[in-house]
Amino acid sequence: MSSETDQSSDSREKHGQNGSAAARSKLSRSLAMLAADTAACVRFFSRLPLPKVTDADNPAAAPHFPQIAGAAPLAGVVVALPAAGLGTMLGYTALPGIAVAALVLAALCATTGALHEDGLGDVADGFFGGTTPARRLEIMKDSRIGAFGALALVLTVVLRISLLAVLWQKFSPADAALLFLGTEALSRAVLVWQWSQRPLARPDGLAARFGKPNAGTARKAALLTLPFLVPAALLLSPVALFLGLVIAIGTGFAVGHVAQAKIGGVTGDVLGAIQQICGLGFLVGMLMVP
Repeated sequence: MSSETDQSSDSREKHGQNGSAAARSKLSRSLAMLAADTAACVRFFSRLPLPKVTDADNPAAAPHFPQIAGAAPLAGVVVALPAAGLGTMLGYTALPGIAVAALVLAALCATTGALHEDGLGDVADGFFGGTTPARRLEIMKDSRIGAFGALALVLTVVLRISLLAVLWQKFSPADAALLFLGTEALSRAVLVWQWSQRPLARPDGLAARFGKPNAGTARKAALLTLPFLVPAALLLSPVALFLGLVIAIGTGFAVGHVAQAKIGGVTGDVLGAIQQICGLGFLVGMLMVP
């Protein structure tokens, strides 16, 4: 073999090595950014005191949702992990399913600070207690809870505990926990989707203050949700999975549509209500059939 051929071969080998190194570096940066975005969402949507996770992460920075909202499903899983772990452990004890479900929900609310439950209560009070968009928004800003909000929270909490109890009775504790995590991921993806699709009812509100996600961010959220729905695809019948997805997405869309009709768009409270109703919808659908 000539020296020119040797040099050409060495050049191709070095070029290949450089290309592989560049690809690995790009992947490493992408994963670091995803971890940083997830951590930022976890800090905003929960009470978990996460330290700095990567060099790209800045715990002191204000959240920039056009970028980080795509990681909301991952953050939903992280936030729900303590409750899922608790449910897995308790599921192997002699506790009745209703007690396990109540403790799982209590752990989840403790982790999130009942952020989305608070939004659901405010939406119920505002939408059913006001007669004009301005009055509804005014009621929603009031920290006090009214009759409609209290009734909505009681009904949804009772329904969630009942459905989670059936989930833990129907499946093994580990499988039930995986389905629970999938529910939390899906509900956050639908939240991001409706946030990106609907106008903002308050230009100076929480849903607008840190930026609004776009359609690309919503697609990223949907893609990141898919791995967490794999257990549902394996454990549920095709009909149960189909019903769960249709009801979850349909109810999330319905809440966003009603919000646009009632107050002209979405707010942080509306997004919380979408997450709650969507999660309930997925549980209802997956458990409707044997």
